[in-house]
Order: sequence, then C-alpha cells, then structure tokens
Amino acid sequence: MAETSPDQQHRAIEQKRKGCQVGCYDMSDSLITKKAIATGIKELLKKKSFDKITVSDITQACGLNRQTFYYHFQDKYELVDWIYYNEAISIIVDDLDYDNWNSKVLQFLKKIKEEDYFYINTLKASVENEFREYLFKVTVELLCGVIHDITSDTGVNDKDINFIAEFFAFGLIGVIVAWVQNGMKETPEYVASQLKYMVEGTEKYATLRYQNKLQKAGDDL
Repeated sequence: MAETSPDQQHRAIEQKRKGCQVGCYDMSDSLITKKAIATGIKELLKKKSFDKITVSDITQACGLNRQTFYYHFQDKYELVDWIYYNEAISIIVDDLDYDNWNSKVLQFLKKIKEEDYFYINTLKASVENEFREYLFKVTVELLCGVIHDITSDTGVNDKDINFIAEFFAFGLIGVIVAWVQNGMKETPEYVASQLKYMVEGTEKYATLRYQNKLQKAGDDL
C-alpha cells in the first residue's frame, strides 16, 4: 500500500471531520441503524467479553437481522472501529490545533471514561493490537496535520513530519491504552495534565531541530 504524505493525511482528516460534523446531525436511516447496532454491542459488553460476542448476539440484542448488520459493517471489529471514531476520536478531530490539543485530549478521555466498560473490554480483547493500531493510525494522521501547520514555513519535509508524528503517537496511545487497560483508576484530568507536562513544547522543539538540521545541511553545501 502506497504511503500517504502528511499533506494528504491532513486533507483526509479534514474530510473526515466535515463528514463527522454532518453525520452528527444527519439522523438518516443508516446512521440510526448504526447507532442501534452500536448500542447492541455495548449492552452485550456489560455482560460478556468481546471475544465471546458473535454477530448473531449483536443482532439479537438490537432486534435486527444479520443481513442488516452486514450491510453496515463487515464484522464486529469494523463496528468497534466505527464507535471509536464517531463517539470518541471525532471529539479530537474537530478543529484540532497545537493550542487546543490538550483540552481536546481531556474531552476524549472524559468521553471514554463515561463508557469505561466498553473501552476496557475491547482493549483487553485478544485482538487488542488491532484496535491499538487503528488508534495509532488515526492519531498519526491527526498529529501530521498539527505538525504540518507548525512547520508550514520551515521547509521540514513530509517524511520528517511523519516521523515526528509517529514518535508522539506511540507515546500518547501507549499512555492512554495503559490507562484504559489498568481500569482507568486515575482521573481524566490527571492523565491529561501528565500528557501536557510531557508533550507541551516538545513538538515545536523537535520541528525546530529538524529545521536547524536543514539549515546546517544547506550551509555545508
């Protein structure tokens, strides 16, 4: 699969953001059905582990048939990805920039804390790595957009922007997933403040280092 540049990733995130804004208010039949299916799996996750839940269980829980489920989702994993994005990640996507990233993360943490049983259960599933990778991929795309804005006049190339984004995404997702898997014992405010302490200013420092590297390379020519 061909790699996408931070510019392309930034545009993709903007398109997703706009689509989410429409979806949040467009109560079409499809969206209503997806929400019903999402509610079905959430109710099941209060009683049993994700690994033991089948598509038949989900359709019975929400009163729909299997054909309707497969019309909207390929499988239960895509359903969980949809819930992650539309109910939690969309909070961060909307108008994210360097100045508001921490408040966005706090809103995100509060949201997943509200339905802790869902996120704890899915991130403790045997396919936990699949969900972690999905969160990582989306976070890299978001960070590429933020870093691209910071470095727009610095000459830092797309490859370096992507490297910086991946570095910080590993840290952010690692901390958040560990918090969830440990039962969310700390408050969202505490986790957000720790992330702010560790991250704030570092992205700008990292991009400045890359800018200096470019300037030095130019001076050596």
